[in-house]
Amino acid sequence: MASVRSCVSVKPAAGPARYRSARVGAASLEPTSLRISASSSSSLGSGADGCGRGVGCAASISGRGVAVARLVGDGWRARRRGAREVVAECSASLEGVRHGAAAAAVPSVPALPERAKVVALVAAVMLLCNADRVVMSVAVVPLAAQHGWSSSFVGIVQSSFLWGYVFSSMVGGALADRYGGKKVMAGAAALWSLATFLTPWAASQSATMLLAVRVLFGIAEGVAFPTMSTFLPKWFPTHERATAVGLSMGGFHLGNVVSFLATPIIMSHIGLAGTFAFFASLGYLWLSVWLLNVESDPIDSRAISKSELQLILAGRSKSKVKGSKSPSLREVFSKMEMWAIIVANVINNWGYFVLLSWMPVYFKTVYNVNLKQAAWFSAIPWGVMALSGYVAGASADFMIKSGLSIVRVRKIMQSIGFIGPGVSLLCLRFAQTPSVAAVIMTAALGLSSCSQAGYFCNVQVTTVHVSSYHILIIPSLLRVPVLLNQ
Repeated sequence: MASVRSCVSVKPAAGPARYRSARVGAASLEPTSLRISASSSSSLGSGADGCGRGVGCAASISGRGVAVARLVGDGWRARRRGAREVVAECSASLEGVRHGAAAAAVPSVPALPERAKVVALVAAVMLLCNADRVVMSVAVVPLAAQHGWSSSFVGIVQSSFLWGYVFSSMVGGALADRYGGKKVMAGAAALWSLATFLTPWAASQSATMLLAVRVLFGIAEGVAFPTMSTFLPKWFPTHERATAVGLSMGGFHLGNVVSFLATPIIMSHIGLAGTFAFFASLGYLWLSVWLLNVESDPIDSRAISKSELQLILAGRSKSKVKGSKSPSLREVFSKMEMWAIIVANVINNWGYFVLLSWMPVYFKTVYNVNLKQAAWFSAIPWGVMALSGYVAGASADFMIKSGLSIVRVRKIMQSIGFIGPGVSLLCLRFAQTPSVAAVIMTAALGLSSCSQAGYFCNVQVTTVHVSSYHILIIPSLLRVPVLLNQ
């Protein structure tokens, strides 16, 4: 039974009034709408100015889960005066709750939206995903010297990561569809962190063991992108999706910077094995936070507010009917939109991995800078790309909110993402100093990040309409040329 603890104001009303109160339950606070009217034409209470504390006033209440309540006044009273009704705004709580608990009954607005916490954790895991890749690129030089590897075997070790990566990219989306992004991303991070930790040990055992661990590492990391592509659309409305992608991919690109700059420093203090163990421990630290704070779908989240949930659900793309059959690969291949995504994905990945693999070598061979300087020249463009990805996403979302169609915005951002880097790299041949070359490389990668607000967001939309397996299997197969390029 509900009881009124205090009255906020008293005012006449032409008709029955609706009240806002808070219903205190065992699990949550839920706003309840009250409809109150006096039960007689006489005064309901005692005293000159109101009913005294503890005096009962009968009232009818309409609200969720509440039928009738007993109102106990704290200086409150209701009278009928002719056809008019005196009403009051009161705060309600369960009978038996301490008087001081009334303040706690009012739900507070979260200081930080739940989806902001979600995208921060996604960006963090993408940072670790890329950082764990790059640590091997840095550590392979001392490992090769320590174990006497030839340059051809070093190439095999580097490419073995992609053997597993191509396979898991094809099934990662299907796993996320079936088991949820939370579980799949958690399992992937746990597995690649384990593989990272085992890499120095495997190298000391045998070449076969090392290649097996690297393939395992690739299998685990290949799940990250398709899982992210199915996870983010569930948590972000369409007009915020490009920003979410920009932030998540910003974390991914920042992983290059962190690993390029931090790995040599960490290695000089705690050695090869300690460096791999350090990055692996960061993965398990992230995992503990992720499992305790994130759900695959905001509908299942206990921390999200109702207003935020309504915003997300209202802004979602219309998904395929639950239980409906996904289109066949033949049907998917017949769509020009699918081919546009495939071609864009191949071009973007080719340029990305070529620059990632050869940028340090370029600065070393063309401008004869030492490896430490080459690392700095290589890290700066990736850092700028991390920032520009967010700017591109926020700009795309702003254009959508301003009234431009989503299709036009995606085309604009994708055009910038391809034409800008192409022109920049053509100008690279005129660079006479490593500083100028670094500026041009930075411009190329910064403009390239606009693709994240272009075709990459279309991949996300398509995964909602179709199946993550179907939409991601083709780009995964077409990563084979990138593998051969390594």
